[in-house]
Amino acid sequence: MRILVVNPNTTESMTATIADAARGAVSRESEIVAVTSRMGPVSIEGYYDEALAVPGMLAEIASGERNGADAAIIACFDDTGLDAARAMANMPVIGICEAALATAAFLAPRFSVVTTLERSRIPIENLVQRYGMAGRVRVRAADIPVLSLEDPASGAKAKLAHEIRRALDEDRAEAIVLGCAGMADLARAFQDEFGVPVIDGVSAAVKQAEALISLGLKTSKRGAYARPVIKPYVGALSSFAPQAL
Repeated sequence: MRILVVNPNTTESMTATIADAARGAVSRESEIVAVTSRMGPVSIEGYYDEALAVPGMLAEIASGERNGADAAIIACFDDTGLDAARAMANMPVIGICEAALATAAFLAPRFSVVTTLERSRIPIENLVQRYGMAGRVRVRAADIPVLSLEDPASGAKAKLAHEIRRALDEDRAEAIVLGCAGMADLARAFQDEFGVPVIDGVSAAVKQAEALISLGLKTSKRGAYARPVIKPYVGALSSFAPQAL
């Protein structure tokens, strides 16, 4: 199995963190191919960044599928461009938010998502509602920029731990979901520290990708995820125009 893991932002060091988490979860029969978007923001913090991250991410997924990937993972907790990617690709495409919430739902009736900035909380709350988890989940922001996760001197880990403690005490959370791909390397340490399941979306997505590949399942091309209509695109996006198979 060949699983493509795409970091939709352009920060290579974050891709390395994501790749390590993915390879730590994958089975021996699978290969992780981790790539970084070649255009767009250095981090995704809010709707504007998210929109401008989509073209570069779609280009990486299209390239990965042409080169034999069996499934793709979008390694951003906003599930950036997930519907567009599913419409474009035939292989399964998994968002780490959807994967993490689904995994947490197997483990606890109530859980909290701890993300980075307040501006990221609302998009994640919208995803929680979309995925049918609104009555089970509270989303919290630890007030840390995404790139501070890369800086040991930033205090980001301590702020995350503080917010996890608040989630356990105030939300009565029974599990924690880490709401950013850049937190992928922290899940095991927080699980040991707090004694509850702590779910990293990258690892959860890898296991779900393996399951879909093993079952021989691909994205439906009937209805919402039907292939895009062939038509010209103009300007800077002309190379993204849908082509005939």
